[in-house]
Amino acid sequence: MPPDKALAPAVPDVAELAGALPRPEETWLRIVQVHDRITRRVDSALHRQHGISLTGFEALRRIAEAPGERASMGEVAEALGLSRAGVTSTVSRLVDQGYVVRERSSGDRRLLHARLTEAGRGRLREAAPTHDELVAHLLAHLGNDAAAVTDALARVSAAARPRR
Repeated sequence: MPPDKALAPAVPDVAELAGALPRPEETWLRIVQVHDRITRRVDSALHRQHGISLTGFEALRRIAEAPGERASMGEVAEALGLSRAGVTSTVSRLVDQGYVVRERSSGDRRLLHARLTEAGRGRLREAAPTHDELVAHLLAHLGNDAAAVTDALARVSAAARPRR
């Protein structure tokens, strides 16, 4: 039995149902599987080749993209979908590696920011091709459906965003 069927034998493969729309359980299973498999592959490659986790890489990238290469812990947490504890742990590892420094906000001393260091810029520059090429390679299997899938997932993401 293929591994997919072992995990969810009651969820038919949409390919078996010609012309039928997938049930929500099938779509959900595929989203979870794709996320898990891509995350593991990219995380493993980044660890092996650059000594950084996928979460650490993504945090560096989000901080680098922020104005002044400086982002609040809340901004990093929101961008990565992490809890406050998760972002604190990730940023602590990046600080220990010398890739970011923590700074207090001048306007509100309670607010902490992470700022990219030269070493962090360098690690990001070195690791980005590994990340981007592997992700592009794996997502190339979407073929001509890439734009439609991206748009659909963006709509689902927006609908699932917590209300404030």
